[in-house]
Amino acid sequence: MTKTIKKDYKIGLIGYRLSGGGSDKVMANLSVFLQNNGIEVHIVTVIDEIGYPYKGKLYNLGLLKNKSNGVYNKLKRLIKLNNYLKENNFDYIIDFRFRTKLVQELIISRLIYPKNSIFTVHSYLIDHYMPNNSLLTRLMYNHCYANVAIVDTMKNFIYKKHKLKNLVTINNSINFDEITKKKDASLEIKYQYIIAIGQYENEIKQFDKLIESYSKSVLPKENIHLVILGNGNKSKLNSIAIHNNIEDKVHLLGYQENPYNYLKNALFLVLSSKNEGFSNVLVESLACQTPVISFDCLCGPSEIIIHKNNGILVNDQDFNELTEAINQLFIDKELYNTCKQNALQSVQKFSLENIGNQWLRLLKIDLKK
Repeated sequence: MTKTIKKDYKIGLIGYRLSGGGSDKVMANLSVFLQNNGIEVHIVTVIDEIGYPYKGKLYNLGLLKNKSNGVYNKLKRLIKLNNYLKENNFDYIIDFRFRTKLVQELIISRLIYPKNSIFTVHSYLIDHYMPNNSLLTRLMYNHCYANVAIVDTMKNFIYKKHKLKNLVTINNSINFDEITKKKDASLEIKYQYIIAIGQYENEIKQFDKLIESYSKSVLPKENIHLVILGNGNKSKLNSIAIHNNIEDKVHLLGYQENPYNYLKNALFLVLSSKNEGFSNVLVESLACQTPVISFDCLCGPSEIIIHKNNGILVNDQDFNELTEAINQLFIDKELYNTCKQNALQSVQKFSLENIGNQWLRLLKIDLKK
């Protein structure tokens, strides 16, 4: 049931896009929660990529971006953003973008955004969100309403490095209603498989090494395939599969708007990243009642996985141990069934309702009972 609130609130959510990225999905989920609770939501996107379900009014700055993306075009969009924020006089602005362009972010944080702004950090690689220079970071982010890290490890790291005074932790949320609706969609896959999900445009997910670890496991001989969802250059990964004589077992299926039916039908998910932020895919897999294996990397997996209860935590970057874990979760049926039975309940704390209410407490918004 939709609740009512004591006054009319208007909140602006600003993100890179509404498709593909984990922080974009978090923004989309929050828009659904806020709008469902009677709060007026506006979403501003930098790139014209809209795929995730969202609620509220969309202001798509990506439609103004031209091919050259020159100085004049960037200035035009900054002016449009500034005008839009002033016209709407938001109670709060929450920024989900990665922020790497120093001059642009100085202008935005000090001249365009009001003081009631909140900046989020979604990766342990915090220089994607804050300058390495602590004086600049404090100049840009100490005056705002709050800086939100998505796990305590990240919050502590930011404080140790930059001494920001307004740090809080709010985990990413998952929308159980969306997952429930989508996970039972039909899937034309005729083989058993394990799964990995993520972009492979860079080396962070390490799918090349995952393919090698999978090739050394018992799974190929047992005719258990490996499915990888995400965008990137397939040629390198295909070459590794061919080199290991498993090209018929490795399937690079690209980005899928609905990954949940793939997750539901997988035996388990494997995460082989160098580092993470929170790793939405671990929570989403467990929400589909699919156990997980992950490196105990910085940061996030250890705050989601309960070792041998809903999955297996592997010593960070130990690919031999990763192969052993893949074998163990496949062979040890008692362990597998335990992890599968505990999966869904283990991630209830990350529900949109629970995390949404944490945002309301941060914003000091009281809902009427």
